This record gives sequence, structure tokens and C-alpha cells, in this order.
Amino acid sequence: MYTTYKLPFLLKNSSYHVLKTKRYSTINLINMATIIDGKNIAKTIRDQIREDIIQFKKKYSGFKPHLSIIQVGSREDSAVYVRQKERACKEAGIEFSLQKKDEFITEQELIKSIRDLNDDLSTHGLLVQLPLPKHINESRVTENIDPKKDVDGFHPNNIGNLSKRNSDTLFLPCTPKGILELLKQIGIEISGKRAVVVGRSDIVGFPVFTLLSRNDATVTLCHSKTRNLPEIIKTADILVVAIGKAEYVKGDWIKPGAIVIDVGTNSIEDSTKKSGIRWVGDVEFSTASKVASHITPVPGGVGPMTVAMLLQNTVESAKRFLKENIERKVSPLHLKRLDPVPSDIDIAMSQTPKSIKLLAQELGLALNEYELYGNTKAKVNFPVLERLKSRKNGKCIVVTGITPTPLGEGKSTTVIGITQALGSHLNKRVFACVRQPSQGPTFGIKGGAAGGGYSQVIPMDEFNLHLTGDIHAVTAANNLLAAAIDARIFHENTQTDTALFNRLCPSIKGVRNFSPVMLKRLKKFGIDKNNPEDLTSEEINKFVRLDINPNSITWNRVIDTNDRFLRRITIGQNETEKGQTRQTGFDISVASECMAVLALSTSLADMRERLGRMVVATNKGGNELITADDLGVGGALTVLMKDSIRPNLMQTLEGNPVFVHAGPFANIAHGNSSILADKIALKLVGSECDEKGNLIGEEGYVVTEAGFGADIGMEKFFNIKCRTSELVPDAVVLVATVRALKMHGGGPSVMPGKPLHETYLKENLELLEKGCDNLVKHIENARKYGLPVVVAINQFTTDTEAELSLIRKISTEAGAIDAVPATHWALGGAGAIELGKAIIKATNEKQEFKFLYDIEKSIVEKIEIIAKEMYGADGIELSELAKDKVKLYTQQGFTNLPICMAKTHLSLSHNPNLKGVPKGFIVPVRDIKASIGAGFLYPLLGEMQTMPGLPTRPCFFDVDLDPETGRVYGLF
Repeated sequence: MYTTYKLPFLLKNSSYHVLKTKRYSTINLINMATIIDGKNIAKTIRDQIREDIIQFKKKYSGFKPHLSIIQVGSREDSAVYVRQKERACKEAGIEFSLQKKDEFITEQELIKSIRDLNDDLSTHGLLVQLPLPKHINESRVTENIDPKKDVDGFHPNNIGNLSKRNSDTLFLPCTPKGILELLKQIGIEISGKRAVVVGRSDIVGFPVFTLLSRNDATVTLCHSKTRNLPEIIKTADILVVAIGKAEYVKGDWIKPGAIVIDVGTNSIEDSTKKSGIRWVGDVEFSTASKVASHITPVPGGVGPMTVAMLLQNTVESAKRFLKENIERKVSPLHLKRLDPVPSDIDIAMSQTPKSIKLLAQELGLALNEYELYGNTKAKVNFPVLERLKSRKNGKCIVVTGITPTPLGEGKSTTVIGITQALGSHLNKRVFACVRQPSQGPTFGIKGGAAGGGYSQVIPMDEFNLHLTGDIHAVTAANNLLAAAIDARIFHENTQTDTALFNRLCPSIKGVRNFSPVMLKRLKKFGIDKNNPEDLTSEEINKFVRLDINPNSITWNRVIDTNDRFLRRITIGQNETEKGQTRQTGFDISVASECMAVLALSTSLADMRERLGRMVVATNKGGNELITADDLGVGGALTVLMKDSIRPNLMQTLEGNPVFVHAGPFANIAHGNSSILADKIALKLVGSECDEKGNLIGEEGYVVTEAGFGADIGMEKFFNIKCRTSELVPDAVVLVATVRALKMHGGGPSVMPGKPLHETYLKENLELLEKGCDNLVKHIENARKYGLPVVVAINQFTTDTEAELSLIRKISTEAGAIDAVPATHWALGGAGAIELGKAIIKATNEKQEFKFLYDIEKSIVEKIEIIAKEMYGADGIELSELAKDKVKLYTQQGFTNLPICMAKTHLSLSHNPNLKGVPKGFIVPVRDIKASIGAGFLYPLLGEMQTMPGLPTRPCFFDVDLDPETGRVYGLF
């Protein structure tokens, strides 16, 4: 097929015809060179790009290649080039955005804009239109573009890799790439040819020289200072000219039959043109076209190819980002295991963590989606949820346990072991979510909670100590509220209504104003007034008088230390408090409702609302609940905790990602890590979907821990956390140990700090079988929620094959998918591979998740359901105080809140001395308290110590520091 083209740069009477070369039409002038029509070739390439994008979108609905350009100043030539690129993008189906900057922008301002686009994961290609104003260093600007988005190919990394023989560059510079594409499309064999490149710029000359060399041409690089340039040019089979001088190369310099690629674009005066100029190349076309076999015209030759290659690079970049986004490979760390297993801190200190920035990048996080706290910790910004909202969640695995001994069953260790097995050995995307430990038990009797042996979170010392200060923020917020309560009582007792009003709403330059939190209190009483001057004396009284009943205050101060002597204190003893003393006490920081709020908040706005509605007391009339917002402090609490709401990113010993976030008590609170940590983790390991909703790639897994036994942490995870988060778990892992099951079978008591009785060190199948009743009850409890169960047997060296087989037999008969021994403490992830496989199988089982109770049932009914179904009780018995609380909360409209039972973790019952599966008992409910901010009621089934005490020999005896190296030792 022949096509005729008008060539404005030819003489009017020139005759020409078209020859078909390969797939593209080229124009062959009689007695002249074949013209390489870059415009037509570029159009075909752009059409191919458009079709490629259409086909890709059919498989990946979220595939949207995006080119961003920054243009500085108002140069007309730059504006023309930008418009050409914008038009080409739109024709090809590539999203385009342009940022126009004032020509006087500072270099730092420009670089900040570049870095913002670097962080924008929706931008795949980024370029700054050159040239730039003289006050801006182009090299520094180019160096700040992310090499992975440098679709112009000008970044030193890309140029540098281009020059290395055995290195691949992410992007080839567009013009040199377009030149090679032209040669390819007209069927020119480059290998073995002699090529000459005239011009040595970083943009064209040098990259073309390198690309031709890589394609096995013998290349000479020349420039305007090269001696005997015409003679050298005469040797060229392929001539590329990019010297920037109009019609510099003459026809008699060119070897007959050579291929000439003219990159130059120069304007010269021409009175015959309406514009007064015409465009010519660096080669004198009129003479060169009579000698060469092929030649590119100006315009219409290399220029259109440059734009086409820019689009091609952008699409390649988008595909690369998509591939990385789908795969999200996390590189494992190698474990150097020792036998016998060293102490936890020695193991942790012997491993070199990967940079947390690298881990964040492996997870697919943009720089603006996390904030580094040193080299091993980072906070992740929860707006990442909005970016990933279309991604399907990974699978959620809840790790809980049987009723533990005081030594614990190793749930945290098992969580990390499973994570390491799935990620480092089974090549699955996986995330662990664990609570942040309190410093109370760390320095008290329990020790740290980073896992143990070769299944730990690292750095272990930072994990167990201050981390990023979240617990300190909770402490500060809690104590600010405590101070506000007593200060308000003091001021109300010592001032008139008028004095209080004048101080709460002071006149500043003759104007009074309500703060926003004050308007909330007015609204509470139905007072719809915004001007303090409009309040009546009765309304002022309601506004300023909280009239707190000191005996009703439920809000204690907190400290993150086990200090038994703060459990009950007297405050206000200084004479400045005018005799206003009262008894109060301290809780440990993680027992604060602020911590429970942190764990259950779904956003910053949600946390602000929850903190504000926390109830701290009632008024003296008993008809009004006093909240943090009534005290005017809700906003300040949120400010103190604004950073703590962001989950903390750390890693396992084998380099797998871990979120360490929130640490609410598992008895008076719900004992689970944060909703936001789970939600973000589920998205980060989740899968992209095609337009039909089919998964692209394998699903990932989130392994999240529930505190204490399944009767406490798991029950609260499902009935409280899942209601708030709307997350649906996929499987339950129930951790058990032979020694704990023997204890439930009637074995001797187990106490921290005391050697294990020999019963636990020798095989005893009879005792074990009897104790497995506790395991069976927990399996049955988990199955009531419609979920598959895997029993993880945390194996010790003293466990026998017969004991392990017995546990497996009893577990599977009780309805578990499997019961798998795991040696992750001694072997790391390698010791939990079979457990990991069993969990994967379980998550593929049919599950019909359901709650234990209808949230609309009465308070008493919900308590009774939990006691009977989870604990095996015959019923419940409410004290008179508990009955009064039921009546009060019903009147206040709190009947539709979930129940958070506060009971011992050492028994299925309320009595810690009743082991195994107690029968025939009634659960006494001595009191019911309200965590309105957290969003639950918590019945007290016994005396709950919210401030632990220190033992005779606390863990802090072993903790110390090497003053020369700064290394911590002695943490367990």
C-alpha cells in the first residue's frame, strides 16, 4: 500500500514516491535518500501503547499510567513541548498532570515539589521540563527525581547504569531510545556496522554512543573540536548528529549509502515563511539527502519518536510499579542458630536488623506513608488505608491459647514463629500484629513480651522499653484528665457561678467566646446559643457547675511501673488545696481507658470522639454522667495521643514485618492490639483484583494475637473488636503446652521463679489426657464462632512423641483441623513450617463467622451468655451494686454496648484455683463499670488488680547496660 505525504521542507517541484519498508511507509525521493518518517512510526507506537493499556486494564482494573510534569517559568518553547506531551498522553490513554511553577521559584521549593511527586504512588513518570532558569542547578534538580520515575532517563543512576556493560538501566533516555527504535523499524542491522556520533551531550550524544556499542556497532564519538571531523564522518555506516549547529554536516562529508539520523532542531530566518523562520537540522538536508540511503527529516523525524518513547517509558514504569505492588517481596534475614539456645537478649543482639526504611519499601509504602523513628522503627500513617481501599484484605489469623499457667503458653512466641514460617520459609506475604508491652511486667516478674528464643521482634530492648512513646502519651493524657477532675472540683467549691463563668469564658478585648468543646456541653442541655452574653443565670449555672460527686469518680492516675504502694493514696493534703482531700489511686498505664480507646479507634476523628465521651464520674444528683468533654479536656487528650494512634512498624528476627501497637489489659479491657494495625496490615498483605473481582496473585496473612486464654482475649476479639472493626477472621490458632495441660489434669502448681516439678519433665499420658479437657473446651468455644481451629503445640524438649500424638488425637476429635507441634522457639520459622501449612489449609476451610450474642440483648442476658457458653457456668449472680449499675446504664442508654468481662486468666471460671474445666459453678458479678469511650461495659467477677506489685526479686536485677557499647543485657 502506497501513501503520499506532503513534505513542506522540500522544493515545490520535487518529485517523490513512497516505498514500503518493513511495516512502515517511508518516502523515497527520486535520486534522493529514503526519508525515515518518524511521525508515522511514532503514531503507530502510540497506537500500540493505547491498545496495550486497554488490554492491561481488562486484567488490572486499577492500572492507570500517570505522567507528571513540572514546568518552571513561561518559556513558549517549553510550553509547546509540554502541550505535545499532554496531547500524546491523552491520545494514548495515559493520565497527565502538570504543575506550573513561577520562574522565581527557589531551588529548594522546586525540589520539595519533586519529592512530593516521588512519594505519590499514583505518579509513575516524572520529569522537569528543561531548560530551567539560571538560578536553579539542573543537575541537582535531576538528581532529586526518583530513579524509578525518571522516564526522561536523565538521573545519574540511570545514566551511570547505562554506561556499565553488564548493568541494566531502569529507563533509556527518550531521544537515544527513539533513535534505536527508528533504526529497528526500518530494518537496519546495527551489529558490525561502523557508527559515528557527532555531539557528546548527556541527553543524546553519550547515551547514543553507548546504546550503539551495546548493539555491537563500532562507534566513534565526536564533537565540534574533533580534528578531521569530515574524514571521520565519511567512515560512518550510521551517522547520528546532535551537535546543535544548523546544517553543520554537509553532504560531501557523508559516506554514500549511509543512514543519517539528524537530531538537531534549529530555527533559521526565512522570509518566505509566515513566521519568518524555518526549522532545519544539524545536517544540510539538501546535500545529504542526495548521498545517504536513509535520512530523518526535520521536523518529523526524531522529535515525534522522543515523545513516543516518553510514553513507552511511562507505561513500562507503571507496569513495574504494578508488578512490585502485586508481589511485594519481603527479603528474609538469615538466622545463625546456636545450640543450646542463648538468652533472648543475646539472640536479639546477635541479629542485625534490616533498615526499617527498606522494609517499608518492600511492603509498598510510599515515603510519605511512614515516619522513621531511627533505623529500626517507624510509624505508619493510617491514610494509607484510603489509598489501598480497593485492595482485598489478606486473611486474618487470630492466635489465642488454652487457660495458661502463670508462666504463659508462648502465644507471642508462636505469633512470631508462625509469621517467620509463613514469610521466610513458605514465601507468603505475612504481617504480625502484637501488643506493646508495659514496662511494669518487663521490670517486674513476667519480663518482656517480644516473643522468645529464635522467634522474636527486634530490636528486643526497644520493643520492651519506650518504643516510640505511645504508652507515655497514654500516661500523659490519662493524668491530664485526672488533674482536670480535681482542679474542677476545687474551683467549683471555691467560686460563685459568676466567677466561674468569667474565668471559663473570659472577656478578651470586650468579647467573650465559647471554645468548640464548650458548645458540646451546651448542646447536651439543649442550649442552642453561641454567644456567652446570651446565657441566662440558670443556663450559666448548668454550664459551669459539673457538681462532681467525689465518691463517684472512677478515673485513677496511671504510671507504667509496678508500684503497689500507689494502689490507694490520699490527695489534696497540701494546705493550698484548702482541706479538699480525697482517696484515689494509681493504675498501671495500660489499664487506662485511654489505652483501650487507642486500640479500638478506627481513625483520628473516631479517637477524638471516644476520648471526649469517656465517663469519669456522676454528678451529686446521680442523674448526669460527667465526661472528658464536660471537663473541656477531650481535645487536649487527642493532641497528646495524636502520634500514638499510628501503628509502629518493626520486624522479626527473620526480617518479617510486625505492627506493635497498643497494649490494653486483657482483663478489664479487651486485651488486643489496635484495630488500625490489623486493618493496615490486612491491606498491606492483601491482593489486587481484576475488573471481575478475581484475585491477582496469592493472598497474604495477618497473624494477630489475642491476650490470655481463648475465654478472655479471643472472646473479646470477636465480640468487641470485630464488631467495631467489621473485620471477619478466617481461622483461630490455639496455643497449648504439654506442661499446662498436665497442670489442668491435676499436676502440681506452677509458679514463676520456681523450678518445674518433675511431673512436667516426664511422660504422663493419664495426667495429660485429663488436662486436655481444658483444650477441648477452648476448641469448642472457638468453633461456636463458626471458625476453623488449628492447635499449635508449643513444644519443649521434654515433650514425648506419645504426648504430642495424644494431644493431636484429642484435638482433631474435638473439631480442630489439626494439632501441630512447633519448635519455633529453638529453630525460628523453620520450626513452624508444618504449623504454617496447617494454618493455610485452615483458612481455606469454609467459615461462617458469627457473634456469640445479639448486641441488642439486655446487659444481664449478655453477661449470662458469656458465662454459660464460654466458661461453662450454670449461671450468674449479681450483687446489689451490680444490679444498681445495670439499672443506671439501662437508663443512660448503654444497653447496646458489648460486654468486656473482667476475670482471672488462670481459670475458665472466676476462681483462679479451679483448673481444667470447672463444673457446677455460679459466676458472681460484684460490680459493673463503664468504658463509654472505649465502647463497652466491664463486669467485675472478682478483685481485679489494675496495679501489679513487684516481687521479691524483680526482673530489673538482671537488666543493665554496657557503658562502652551501649548494649542492653538482662532483658527476658
